[in-house]
Amino acid sequence: MPSASTGSVVVTDDLNYWGGRRIKSKDGATTEPVFEPATGRVLCQMVPCGAEEVDQAVQSAQAAYLKWSKMAGIERSRVMLEAARIIRERRDNIAKLEVINNGKTITEAEYDIDAAWQCIEYYAGLAPTLSGQHIQLPGGAFAYTRREPLGVCAGILAWNYPFMIAAWKCAPALACGNAVVFKPSPMTPVTGVILAEIFHEAGVPVGLVNVVQGGAETGSLLCHHPNVAKVSFTGSVPTGKKVMEMSAKTVKHVTLELGGKSPLLIFKDCELENAVRGALMANFLTQGQVCTNGTRVFVQREIMPQFLEEVVKRTKAIVVGDPLLTETRMGGLISKPQLDKVLGFVAQAKKEGARVLCGGEPLTPSDPKLKNGYFMSPCVLDNCRDDMTCVKEEIFGPVMSVLPFDTEEEVLQRANNTTFGLASGVFTRDISRAHRVAANLEAGTCYINTYSISPVEVPFGGYKMSGFGRENGQATVDYYSQLKTVIVEMGDVDSLF
Repeated sequence: MPSASTGSVVVTDDLNYWGGRRIKSKDGATTEPVFEPATGRVLCQMVPCGAEEVDQAVQSAQAAYLKWSKMAGIERSRVMLEAARIIRERRDNIAKLEVINNGKTITEAEYDIDAAWQCIEYYAGLAPTLSGQHIQLPGGAFAYTRREPLGVCAGILAWNYPFMIAAWKCAPALACGNAVVFKPSPMTPVTGVILAEIFHEAGVPVGLVNVVQGGAETGSLLCHHPNVAKVSFTGSVPTGKKVMEMSAKTVKHVTLELGGKSPLLIFKDCELENAVRGALMANFLTQGQVCTNGTRVFVQREIMPQFLEEVVKRTKAIVVGDPLLTETRMGGLISKPQLDKVLGFVAQAKKEGARVLCGGEPLTPSDPKLKNGYFMSPCVLDNCRDDMTCVKEEIFGPVMSVLPFDTEEEVLQRANNTTFGLASGVFTRDISRAHRVAANLEAGTCYINTYSISPVEVPFGGYKMSGFGRENGQATVDYYSQLKTVIVEMGDVDSLF
């Protein structure tokens, strides 16, 4: 991998993993091509898991869970810290594979891999602290609670942060004493299995972390499996609803991290340079394919001309091209259908009266090997209204919609007029307004004078149709564990009979 370059890698390794090893696909098994976004060429073949394979992975997890769940928190911590160390050591190679499979830039991918080991390290620190509570009762009786794991936890992952989201789901689950079976997106199957291998190398019981590849059918098998105790899903609202419905049949614990159409509020008293930087970060990371993106940029009318001038200038300067080059700031979108969908949103916006200030076109970089890649120029839309498709629906591409506003009361009402509630942001120098607006925005995260950072120490999740449950932070322990109450009578039983 050190010498890997765009268009040069072919992945031939098996991508399913359970029982502590990669699993060879059966002869004649159906395969699905996986494409490299920067070149459009086939990177590898993904073999979806059927009912038999999913059952084997869950059985592997169940057997390992019986050992792992009995280990002390400090013992689990030691193994997780070793996994974090190995990821740090191999960070550059993992990041390159992530770029080749996902299309994002190497700069972003390196940040993602760092976020992954930091997440594992954080929960390794929490593992020894997990405890119950002692409650004194009348007459010398007492009770205590035990914080216990759930069992086998399934993770169904998204394609925009393949390795990082896998770590986000594995780390709290393992810290609480659970086992894991996760399913990467069928478009990004390559790096998740590396995480499973690293946990195995670090010393978890054989079969504790497992990977099953596949699409909707494989995900459905996990949701219906009687020995899966919890499903954590990251993806779209329609699929999230199906995951919830399927998991309800066996009353599983569920965490849903779904879509967003997040508002970014920029007041006239803001530090304009920071607001422009924030708007760019809120719209163009990972080619705009981020669920928290602040794609509805509300700008107070008095500063709209200055804001647009600066944001368009910076957007035009974004270097789009080979994602493995350090100077590149935007790579290719995940797939040809996704590229076409995003370009379709831009075309629809123009029909509905929006004005394209820059970008929104297919782009062919000068490097010949990128001619079939899924590139487009980042786009800024002006003259937008709240009822436009581009303002109401999640685009999941590099398209910023800018809307004017006059008053705080007005913009809060408009910002909250959505079924989503994942993230939000406000730029202002007025500290009272900043906290007042944050308190009134209906979203799981609100950024003040920044955007698009996700520290592992703080909980992340949505309001409304953006989902429920949390990832990261101490709060997530509650979603990967359960409390048992034990009541102890030290004297005679007080009986009515």
